[in-house]
Amino acid sequence: MSDGYPGRLIIISGPSGAGKSTVVRELMSKCELPLVLSVSATTRPPRPGEQDGVQYFFLSKDEFSKRKLANEFLECKEVFGLGHWYGTLQSQVASGLKAGKWVILEIDVQGATTILENKTFNPISLFIHPGSMDELEKRLRLRKTEDEDAIAARLETSVSEMQYLHRYQYEIINGSVDVAVAEICQILKDQKEKQPCSKN
Repeated sequence: MSDGYPGRLIIISGPSGAGKSTVVRELMSKCELPLVLSVSATTRPPRPGEQDGVQYFFLSKDEFSKRKLANEFLECKEVFGLGHWYGTLQSQVASGLKAGKWVILEIDVQGATTILENKTFNPISLFIHPGSMDELEKRLRLRKTEDEDAIAARLETSVSEMQYLHRYQYEIINGSVDVAVAEICQILKDQKEKQPCSKN
């Protein structure tokens, strides 16, 4: 139980190219638990086809700043180079947990560290990676979406992100999406069994 809520908070992090989004998508479709993906807030404008409250909560910079000053975010950060803010609204997470949902935050290591140190909730934390930096580089190159400089920058970031692995409860090596999904689902089910008086 998460701070008196019937649901649980799940934090999933890992370097770019680790396959987090694919694993989360498959996990939500295959695991029997009441999983929901937390919707983040951002100051960037919606892209074609995006809807407020679905992909993101789209806020003006003024509105975002007001909420930040009011401590409404579990974590937030500005993406340098783009000038847009992104953040996790505490109310969004709390409403899901109150409804008995298991709320998934797919989040970077800095945001995860902020939430883990906050201790407002009692999250289950998982770190996903492909097993080695060589495998990570191979996956980034196979995507063929970025030039050499971008790949080098991502790999450099990934090396620093891997230093946070010890802060997470569980390490998931994503060699196979199906195996990773099954492993995470079993971990979550085991955690559910440990919950006192759980009805969800």
